[in-house]
Amino acid sequence: MVRKTKQEASETVTILLDAAEREFRQNGVARTTLANVATAAGMTRGAIYWHFKDKNALFQAMCDRAFLPMQSLLNEIMAASDKDPLDALRQLSVHMLTQVAKNPRQRTVFTIMFHHCEKNDEMAFLANEMEKRGECLSKVEKILQEAVRHGQLPSDTDTSVSVHAMHSYLIGLLHEWLIEPTAYDLERHAEVMIKIFLAGLVANPPRKN
Repeated sequence: MVRKTKQEASETVTILLDAAEREFRQNGVARTTLANVATAAGMTRGAIYWHFKDKNALFQAMCDRAFLPMQSLLNEIMAASDKDPLDALRQLSVHMLTQVAKNPRQRTVFTIMFHHCEKNDEMAFLANEMEKRGECLSKVEKILQEAVRHGQLPSDTDTSVSVHAMHSYLIGLLHEWLIEPTAYDLERHAEVMIKIFLAGLVANPPRKN
């Protein structure tokens, strides 16, 4: 294969990832083959293997492309969370919900993961996603620990339970909204929904003992 320029390679990867998003959403991840993606992209399977080792690598790259902005924001908020930790959590959570509501790519990838991703032993990428999930929750728990140090939460607050409760709340909101996006305006109501959770956390946080 003739070696491509960096720009040409980047354009090819973009086309392949766009095709993967369409095929995974339409047919499900387990039932989509690399041949399906290649055909949808107007390329050969060889073009895919030039850039991706297998379907797991393709899926992972699709997720990374969609979630990189969220990860970058989390890192920024982590760096500044010492000023007002709970407000940092509010910003992060509202951003997550509003981005899914208004960003087609993030909405598509979350839809694939929640509703078109059959979980079986062949899906090695799920282990990668679980590892990244753990890293993300660890960073969010550090923000909650900052909230405790700032006196925004009681000293005996169980931050581990708190972070899992918050994660479940966010994922539940997205999971159900993606089933029926017309039920309400997620972008418009994201702020108040997050404030509801944070108000409950402040009023009655889980305790260690």
